Amino acid sequence: MSEREPRAHFHTADVSRKRATARRAVAVGELHAGSAFDDIAARRLPKGDAIAMAEIAGLQGAKNASQLIPLCHPLPLEYLELRCEPVAERQAIRVYCEVATCARTGVEMEALAGVNAALLTLYDLTKPVQPALAIGGVRLLFKEGGKKGLWFHPDGISEAEREYYRPRATPRLEGVPAAVITLSDRASLGEYEDESGPLLVERLRALGAEVRSAEARADETAPLAARLSELAAAGVCLVLCTGGTGLGPRDTTPEALAMVATRRVPGIGEMFRVESSQHTPLAWLSRAEAVLVDGTLVIALPGSSAAVAQGMEILAPILAHALAMLAGEGHT
Repeated sequence: MSEREPRAHFHTADVSRKRATARRAVAVGELHAGSAFDDIAARRLPKGDAIAMAEIAGLQGAKNASQLIPLCHPLPLEYLELRCEPVAERQAIRVYCEVATCARTGVEMEALAGVNAALLTLYDLTKPVQPALAIGGVRLLFKEGGKKGLWFHPDGISEAEREYYRPRATPRLEGVPAAVITLSDRASLGEYEDESGPLLVERLRALGAEVRSAEARADETAPLAARLSELAAAGVCLVLCTGGTGLGPRDTTPEALAMVATRRVPGIGEMFRVESSQHTPLAWLSRAEAVLVDGTLVIALPGSSAAVAQGMEILAPILAHALAMLAGEGHT
């Protein structure tokens, strides 16, 4: 093969190091049926009940998305719903496909494949009585899960659609007093620019938290313990520490937390290690820890910005509920 001869190179996206999370997507589209609308809605087309058949075809289409779309990952789907809604004012059949699973990549293509299969089936069963049909408005309505969380299509979602599907955003930390502490000898001396602390501040503020303090401190056990007691006494509800959770001789953040802890919260550290191990086996060496200091939740994360970003993705869904429980608001 000569150097000038074009070569095609195809590959799926590499999701092998991503973390499996709960994913959901809902897609929508319409068949504009014109004069055949009444026959479809009344389920009296010559070939049979077009709506029932379209719903079955849509389920099949979603399940076979990876066979229809070459670079689409095959996924085990944990939930599928296909529904067709007649819209009399537009003489249209509006089709929805909802898909959910727990995986390393999303299910947008499965939802869109389901809608398209249903619409083409409606078209096929309707064309004997009305060939002037049109398919349009096929789009993702919204998706959930993964790094970006909840996303809505810019064209919007109706109140009826929102009520039916109940999109789930990451619980907010609106107005929660918070603090961030970076544990690093070098960062505290200004020898290098701290990246993990500012990233924690950014992520907390994105969730609505009020970050009252962000500081870099040396890897010293007693001073950190004293500072945590000060923050708890000042009414800070959430303190996120970054750094000092490894195996090095100066990595003593968990020991500082132990000095002032009124109760441990072992599940948070365990969850961080389990979930992070999907990114790297080195996660098992982390001594990430969480404790309560009176009414303050303190969580110690590793010091790298990558670990902080992953840690916030892991923690964000549970922080609001943890703080509500700490405030005595119950377990619901």
